[in-house]
Amino acid sequence: MPFVKRGVLYGAGAYVLWGLFPLYWPLLKPAGAMEILAHRIMWSLVAVAAILAAGRNWSRLRAITWRQAGLLALAAVLVSANWGTFIYAVNSGHTIEGALGYFINPLISVLFGVAVFRERLRFWQWAAVGLGTAAVVLLTVDYGRLPWIALVLACSFGTYGLLKKFANTPSVESLTVETAVMFLPALAVAVTLQVRGDAAVGHHGIGHAALVAGAGLVTAVPLLLFNSAAIRLPLSTIGMLQYLAPILQFLIGLLVQDERMPASRWAGFLLVWLALIALTWDGVRAARRTRPLPEPVPEAVH
Repeated sequence: MPFVKRGVLYGAGAYVLWGLFPLYWPLLKPAGAMEILAHRIMWSLVAVAAILAAGRNWSRLRAITWRQAGLLALAAVLVSANWGTFIYAVNSGHTIEGALGYFINPLISVLFGVAVFRERLRFWQWAAVGLGTAAVVLLTVDYGRLPWIALVLACSFGTYGLLKKFANTPSVESLTVETAVMFLPALAVAVTLQVRGDAAVGHHGIGHAALVAGAGLVTAVPLLLFNSAAIRLPLSTIGMLQYLAPILQFLIGLLVQDERMPASRWAGFLLVWLALIALTWDGVRAARRTRPLPEPVPEAVH
């Protein structure tokens, strides 16, 4: 199979699995979002440690500098907030709002480009930001509140990606550090829930416990597929594939979980999609004008 074609399959596989997450987290009920998050962190550490052991890549961890470790520790807090918010969104009937967060994430990245890297926006990038802002205002009126789930997901993941860019560490190794940093807090949450008698894990049969433990593999497998895609594909292709995840999440919320979508909410999402079309169009035009330079492999953890 051609190198690039295989990369597309790997990338599509990663984003499709991330897009199917809303079907998995409800299976872990009656566990609450905090308990699911705690176990996801702990079992993800087990999974990535097993992957490192199988590949005998422990030396890569020793190569991580203190600066990188500090950045990854901050990234760990942000990705934990992102994971916990998304699990809460799915299990509380707000999957569509969760999908909105990943739709507007590219717009947050554009704003970070201005704020952090002093980039100057082109016309279509400004148009995309304006449409995205209008969408948030419209959806705020529709929900009767700020769409905080979407904003927390977009901002936490955008900042997480920024820290990972500065850390410049391979995904498996960085996820090992991140889950190791959060392991003790996660363990403390799990133990506290057990002591208080509020835990669901271990009280609903082996099947339920196995599904909870499976959260580690559910986290690691799409990450490995993404890594395989990232070394084979240009960033422009990965940028197009990334929309598969929120599209699937949106469809699951709409068609499977039967969430409400009044006309005003459709209008807000339409503005977001128009913003993404404008942003993608601008990116394609810019890529045609300039010869692409080598770029670091992007990181993605959902």
